[in-house]
Amino acid sequence: MAKTDPDKLMIKADKLTKLSFTRWTADWKAATVLYEQAAINYRILRDNEKAKIAFEKASKGQEMISSPWDAAKHMESAAALAKDLGRWNEVSDHYRRAAELYNECGRAQPASDALAKGARALEDVEPEEAVRLYNDACEILEEEGKEQMAFDLYRATTSIYIKLEKYADASTFMLRLGLAADKCNAVNSQCKAYLSAIIIYLYAHDFNQAQKCYNDCSQIAGFLNSDQSRCAIKLLSAYEEGDIEEIKRVAQSSNISHLDHAIIRLARKLPTGDLKDIKVEGKQEEEEALDEDDLT
Repeated sequence: MAKTDPDKLMIKADKLTKLSFTRWTADWKAATVLYEQAAINYRILRDNEKAKIAFEKASKGQEMISSPWDAAKHMESAAALAKDLGRWNEVSDHYRRAAELYNECGRAQPASDALAKGARALEDVEPEEAVRLYNDACEILEEEGKEQMAFDLYRATTSIYIKLEKYADASTFMLRLGLAADKCNAVNSQCKAYLSAIIIYLYAHDFNQAQKCYNDCSQIAGFLNSDQSRCAIKLLSAYEEGDIEEIKRVAQSSNISHLDHAIIRLARKLPTGDLKDIKVEGKQEEEEALDEDDLT
């Protein structure tokens, strides 16, 4: 039983990593095995605090013996335990370190997955940090030309931005999803992303930006000829005409029902502001255009 006592395993492992008059070099290989055994035993005993420390040391050991893959795995285990303990800063730090170690192996997908795990763990408690982790996870996949693997990450980030009421950022991420989908020839996902961005702008009562977004996205033939484009036109037209009932009707359409839940919830609440303001803005733009053409 003494051999399986995790406390004794940790003490023995620590001694192997410390230099002394009788030990001139650290025996990380032997110590790492002991740290791993201790971590497993602590976890069985549900001593998450000590298990986390053991996995951290096991990760360090694997790193010292040039095994970044195993080091990353142990760091992920430590991160998961940090989550259970509510150590939110450690959750972020450990998953980031795991991602770095996976990158050392040239493994972009696991690196991105590690960051995404951290983001999901922090969504409710540290949403700003979750956004940063999701963004970094997306960038890793983008650099590797694996944008299609990032679609869910774009959507998750958009959802957080919506909860934070950062609607411009939410729209930007939907447009980023649209660009990624374009590179993957995922036309349906692209069109949904563009319609989603327009809806977010409308929810934020920024009709001009929604109109500009539509005009920009319409430069892409796949969107211009899509059902999502026609849905966007109906929404924008209803806004211009101040037709609240038409806005609500379009918001219930099947094209919107097939979007992400976060976007559907926004659409169902349209319109969110006074449509008279939008009609005035439209008239002002028309008057400015007439003034520019007036040569008298």
